[in-house]
Amino acid sequence: MTDKVVERDPDEVSRFVEHFAAQLVEAGLPRMPARVFAALLASDTGALTSAELGEQLRISPAAVSGAVRYLAQVHMLSREREPGSRRERYRVHSDQWYEALTNREAVIKRWEDALRDGVASLGAGTPAGRRLAETLAFFEFIENDVAGMMERWRAYREENLPKRRN
Repeated sequence: MTDKVVERDPDEVSRFVEHFAAQLVEAGLPRMPARVFAALLASDTGALTSAELGEQLRISPAAVSGAVRYLAQVHMLSREREPGSRRERYRVHSDQWYEALTNREAVIKRWEDALRDGVASLGAGTPAGRRLAETLAFFEFIENDVAGMMERWRAYREENLPKRRN
């Protein structure tokens, strides 16, 4: 089965990209990575070259490079080589949210370790120690819930969404 080709208004695509990128910036993502991620998400293939990203977003190759480096580090995109070419394509996958969240889980583990050390160093009975212990308890709570949430997501996706292609 092939997808029906639908012509899209480039201005509408651009408006979506900038609007969604602004929402990502509000949530703490740096501006250029947010714009690049939104552009990839809005592309039919989910993949674009550096040149395509630069042209679509009207940004320099250096801005694209910095943005994709950041996005790759936080597991929100992957790099792939075009066959027979030196050009790379940058791709978002259907599971990019899962990858980003599980990467955050590793970061949270490191924070938990640091907080445990902080509670021990500052003293559990001090105001600062109690504050650190509460922060630690919050992260432990979140971490315990993430695994169950991801299982529920996979079941929901299987039941409610069409089969994925990438």
